[in-house]
Amino acid sequence: VQLQASGGGLVQPGGTLRLSCAASRSILSFNGMAWYRQAPGQERESVAHLSSGGYTSYADSVKGRFTISRDSTKNTVYLQMNSLKPEDTAVYYCRAYDSPLVVYWGQGTLVTVSS
Repeated sequence: VQLQASGGGLVQPGGTLRLSCAASRSILSFNGMAWYRQAPGQERESVAHLSSGGYTSYADSVKGRFTISRDSTKNTVYLQMNSLKPEDTAVYYCRAYDSPLVVYWGQGTLVTVSS
């Protein structure tokens, strides 16, 4: 399984970005997909999660600003990021899993929020 993340870049505070994660197989076949991020010198943290049933959950730090969604026809999961803050600066990773022990990671995409 391959996960290809894209969409990162440099954006000003208050701006928006949309990240994409394209999978090499049907995203509906995963038990769940998620976005994580890792800021310099920090541990990787969960940002948003989407279950196979369509349920979503978010880290408190991004609630109301980020939205995870999917397009099964494109085998792609998205992370819409609005009202970006400098503290959102990080490398963002896409993750998919079949079970707690069968996990797939995409390569990261860098998001930099700076004026």
